[in-house]
Amino acid sequence: MSRFAGDIAVVTGGASGIGLAISTRLVEEGARVVIGDINPESLRAAAISFGGAVVTQPVDVRVEGEVEALVAAAESLGGLTLGFNCAGLGAFGEIAELSEADWDTVIDICLKGVFLSLKHQARAMRRSGRSGAIVNIASLNARVPMYGGGAYAAAKAGVEMLTRNAALELAADRIRVNTVSPGLTDTPLTAGFRDLQGAEAAFMARIPMARWGSPRDMAAAALFLASEDAGYITGSNLVVDGGWETTGYPDLKPWREAFRAPGA
Repeated sequence: MSRFAGDIAVVTGGASGIGLAISTRLVEEGARVVIGDINPESLRAAAISFGGAVVTQPVDVRVEGEVEALVAAAESLGGLTLGFNCAGLGAFGEIAELSEADWDTVIDICLKGVFLSLKHQARAMRRSGRSGAIVNIASLNARVPMYGGGAYAAAKAGVEMLTRNAALELAADRIRVNTVSPGLTDTPLTAGFRDLQGAEAAFMARIPMARWGSPRDMAAAALFLASEDAGYITGSNLVVDGGWETTGYPDLKPWREAFRAPGA
């Protein structure tokens, strides 16, 4: 396939999980990809795996100068046309107990990081004079609350609304902006659920398709929204969850102590 031949893409959080799956599909389909990630080991592994098909660059999406430099690296290849904003993290903390520092970390990475990435990707696309597409990764938790996940859910809800606002503002520049909201996806971020007795079964009881999503499932949705097949779609949030939103979140209180434990 060559849907993205001639395109140049930036993927934040692009060296692991959903971001890595998106980077892989983009390369498979002809794009030049600039991968930004905060993890140097993951970046080195991606550089070796992809060879000359990608450029890798360290980035902390909370730091505007680093985000701007990442986008500039893509512009130097000939002009940015695609942006995928996948950098994020999860943190457990009940609202009455959550520290201000933990709140700030989650909001800064999951929401501020998307804002900064979107801002500089949009500016680069405007400079290129070409049409473009940006896809932000939110979560089912943008719509469905999670016990102990107030900061994460608030950040992801913010990503959904930020995406809609950007779609409104950037349509005249022929830049489409959409969101993918994954359900339970098999990534390092969710690996701990497999180790908690009974937790995986509680999730499966709520997911009509009764399986985990894969990073490649999410990449397929993200690339659809970036493609010409979605050329009249902007401001949308595509929930990719095996039907989970129809049933609601399991009660995670039985595992709250495990979430608090170091390394959980």
